[in-house]
Amino acid sequence: MSHVQVDEEPSLGLSAREVEVMSLIAGGHTNGEIAARLFLAEKTVKNHVRRIYSKLGVHNRPAAIAQWLSSRNPQTSLTPYFAELGCP
Repeated sequence: MSHVQVDEEPSLGLSAREVEVMSLIAGGHTNGEIAARLFLAEKTVKNHVRRIYSKLGVHNRPAAIAQWLSSRNPQTSLTPYFAELGCP
């Protein structure tokens, strides 16, 4: 009998590798750090980041992080955090 593991956290339509990359992005890691940690070329990480932005419908890292974190904890408002950073 096969055993299927259900991911309890929303993936937002991201592949397993994209979830890994997005988790590291949200943790404050650079593309170079992510590449080293996942044993990937930095160009590969950049491609993952580009696809993540597309799937999340965002254009930059802060917006991707905001969407990622809010999907993980929908009750948490990130507005005060981004207001402190001067983001609209």
